[in-house]
Amino acid sequence: MNEITLYGIPNCDTVKKARAWLAARAVPVTFHDFKKAGVPEAALPAWMKAVGWEKLVNRQGTTWRKLDEATQAAVVDAASAARLMCAQPSVIRRPVVAWTDGRITVGFSDDTFAAHAPRT
Repeated sequence: MNEITLYGIPNCDTVKKARAWLAARAVPVTFHDFKKAGVPEAALPAWMKAVGWEKLVNRQGTTWRKLDEATQAAVVDAASAARLMCAQPSVIRRPVVAWTDGRITVGFSDDTFAAHAPRT
């Protein structure tokens, strides 16, 4: 892997912060828009292995809160979480970042990004 890929939704405030942080440091990044390009299903197993499905499913977000109780209760393992994330991309905690070293992170913090971003 030689390029950073940032996955998310363009109007998400946390995604905006992450993109601004990378742009301010002239770090090249490819943006994958869940709304336009969907969830890369083939990447989900690696994301879940790296950070856990529990961390990927944003149970505090608006999308989760709008789901009916039966749908929420059905998310009990990686397979059910993956089905929900593919059907409802906005339920994924954002941003998901695939770094050049192969690591996967979820969310944004200055410390995490500084530790993973290449020095320019």
